[in-house]
Amino acid sequence: MDNQAAGRARVLILGYGEMGHAMEFLLGPRASLDIWQRRAPAEALEAAAARAEFVLFCVPGHAHAELAARLAARLAPTGLCLTVAKGLAPDGRTPAEVLAEIFGRERTVVLYGPMIAEEICTGRPAFGECGSADAAAAARAAALFAGSTLRLETARDVVGLSWSAMLKNVYAIAFGMADELALGDNVRGVLAAGALQELAALTRHFGGEPDTPHRWAGLGDLITTATSAGSHHHELGRLVVRGEPGLGGEGINTLNALHARPRFAVERFPLFELIAASVREPASATARLQAYLRHGAPRAG
Repeated sequence: MDNQAAGRARVLILGYGEMGHAMEFLLGPRASLDIWQRRAPAEALEAAAARAEFVLFCVPGHAHAELAARLAARLAPTGLCLTVAKGLAPDGRTPAEVLAEIFGRERTVVLYGPMIAEEICTGRPAFGECGSADAAAAARAAALFAGSTLRLETARDVVGLSWSAMLKNVYAIAFGMADELALGDNVRGVLAAGALQELAALTRHFGGEPDTPHRWAGLGDLITTATSAGSHHHELGRLVVRGEPGLGGEGINTLNALHARPRFAVERFPLFELIAASVREPASATARLQAYLRHGAPRAG
């Protein structure tokens, strides 16, 4: 635990992976931080939660329910919960849905957009949308990062932001598949158009606003994740085509959760269906992608 200057906002950061380190880099000069890792004693988490004004979930989506339940009795009634997680829980819920069930929609904030941790930690600019059902909560969370290199816009479409952020990791896998097959830049353009069209349709399906997938948490983060040299999900696509084991990450968790508990008709979304089937059956990945392109990249139905 790290005690800093009095008078600053008190922030509890859960997790110390790459994004947890990036959040420490951004908030260290302007907030008083407590940093908790899974191996820390339970009492340390409870003590930190009792004094936190903000709790920042930098853990995978599947870990939110357990940690939120542990914090529920200790967090002050005015405390806000922020999540940067971009994967579904095993039961198919988004991190925002998990947190809202325990803390309420007005205390739940999502933070999504092009925010590569390595770039943040070198002082380069990053961009995000800070979303909450309560406009005041979104503004309060965004103010926490004021003066940092993370530029934030506030929004109220938590549903649209959440599904845009979750699903762009899935769609980024297709770009890695295409690059492993050396299909070229033209194919990247077709995949980008198909992914955005399906993101928009899926966002509408879940009740989100139609413009949200076209902003930072959707298109912005999709392009970042699909083209970044260090992108984990782009590399997953390469591994799928090569048939190599070791597939893991938030996009894979999302696919597994939706396969176990479907929340939409997968066959209506051809690119999503292609990726999901290729991850389950890597030997079919090349043929599936080539068939998708040969038939003109069909639209979502």
